[in-house]
Amino acid sequence: MAQKLLLLPGDGIGVEIMKEVEKLIGWMNSQGLTDFTLERGLVGGCAYDAHGEAISEDDMKKALAADAVIFGAVGGPKWDKVPYDKRPEAGLLRLRKDLGLFANLRPAICYPALADASSLKRELVEGLDILIVRELTGGVYFGEPKEITDLGNGQKRAVDTQVYETYEIERIVRVACDLARTRKHKVHSADKKNVMKSGVLWDEVAQRVAKDYPDLEFQHILADNAAMQLVRNPKQFDVMVTDNLFGDILSDAAAMLTGSLGMLPSASLGAPDTATGKRKALYEPVHGSAPDIAGKGIANPIAMIASFAMALRYSFNLVGLADQVEKAIADVLADGLRTGDIAQGGKSVGTEEMGASILKKLQA
Repeated sequence: MAQKLLLLPGDGIGVEIMKEVEKLIGWMNSQGLTDFTLERGLVGGCAYDAHGEAISEDDMKKALAADAVIFGAVGGPKWDKVPYDKRPEAGLLRLRKDLGLFANLRPAICYPALADASSLKRELVEGLDILIVRELTGGVYFGEPKEITDLGNGQKRAVDTQVYETYEIERIVRVACDLARTRKHKVHSADKKNVMKSGVLWDEVAQRVAKDYPDLEFQHILADNAAMQLVRNPKQFDVMVTDNLFGDILSDAAAMLTGSLGMLPSASLGAPDTATGKRKALYEPVHGSAPDIAGKGIANPIAMIASFAMALRYSFNLVGLADQVEKAIADVLADGLRTGDIAQGGKSVGTEEMGASILKKLQA
């Protein structure tokens, strides 16, 4: 039975890099490796231009009906002055919330061919493979009240509220522990329990959940120390689980250890359906819409293609095919092909040539 993908390219380079994923899907379907039907929609600034909202109700219905959503990037200076609740990023936040995508998986992998592109020394990052598991639908980004109040006399007060409940912490820690069992059996849980009540609860729940996983090495770490240790000795980490705010910060820091944000994918997963076991899921590169290079044909499509590989792995259990896509990426890099963001020697190529080269490796 055909499985439904919703493609939401978004803004800026999202459109260009999504085309390279579509080429991979077309070839896989033609070879009988997959049976995907594609739907397309608008999200972000382009959706605001078309509908006055960052995502339309019709496209939200498509997302809810899809087996997986493949998402590009949103935003750009063009929409800097639109109302706050209609800004391009609001489309992504609504997708996360309405689909119940509470678990964000952010791998930070340093390909051997790119170890010298990192801002750290080769010996610190070569072979790096970290998975940061970020809670995505709670915490300070969604807590209420969230407001700016005019106090008079030229003074204002801004309030963002950090809120977590037991079930939110428990389910994300279980995701991290389950994933750790497929890797090196090691988890670090990062919070700020030394100064935040939400951190106290986070650690209390995390430690209780960890008792159900006696085969794992489970360690607590303060989030600021985790940031320092990522720069000092990143290979000490395997799986790291943390809240929405710290996960946002730590995953971007980990990403740059690999040499470029243009290289890294992500997955956002919901809870498994009680009847079918299937999860709602959205897959996206971690980089932005890069409006400064949009339309120039020079964007790096690797993070977008690697995000699709994560979809093959986590939504469709096509683990072998996901491995082949990831190997094709590594092989192209080993051959010396580079887009501008990772160019340090080697052959400089554009978006289409990089995508075509990965597909050629996959075909081989």
